[in-house]
Amino acid sequence: MPSNLVLQRIKDTTTTAAAAASYKQAQQLQRWTPCTTEVPDYIARYHTHTVSPNQCCSAAIQEISAPVSTVWSVVRRFDNPQAYKHFLKSCHVIVGNGNVGTLREVHVISGLPAVNSTERLEILDDERHVMSFSVVGGDHRLENYRSVTTLHPATNGSGGTVVIESYVVDIPQDCEVGRM
Repeated sequence: MPSNLVLQRIKDTTTTAAAAASYKQAQQLQRWTPCTTEVPDYIARYHTHTVSPNQCCSAAIQEISAPVSTVWSVVRRFDNPQAYKHFLKSCHVIVGNGNVGTLREVHVISGLPAVNSTERLEILDDERHVMSFSVVGGDHRLENYRSVTTLHPATNGSGGTVVIESYVVDIPQDCEVGRM
């Protein structure tokens, strides 16, 4: 049964079938619009986060004009997130071979309020197209950060892929945004 999970959609204006190029181009052309796309329950459960009073969470939906298998071949590469995340400069695997438990260090593009991040792969499910990682260190203010990315076929008959990314993170102590 579909969930009534309300997220944000990133509209993809690209029509290329090459996943890597499509995904990267979509990141550059994205714009946010409200979305009430029905998300299958088996996907929505990965994006339902328990959020304490000192945390916040967010999610985004993006449709890519490429089949799930093609998009997954790019997204599942824990060692190469810069292939589709335009704010990352580089990635280096510290420990592991890309399976659950692998640690990576990513370096962000200068100008962001961070330099690097050490991240641990928590879930990698090739059958269900689910990947999750947590931030375990780095030069930034992200405490208790956990991200989940899931893919599923678009239901509009386009043959495309719906990518859902969500996260939960602690709100920094000195941040007043969203506090009552």
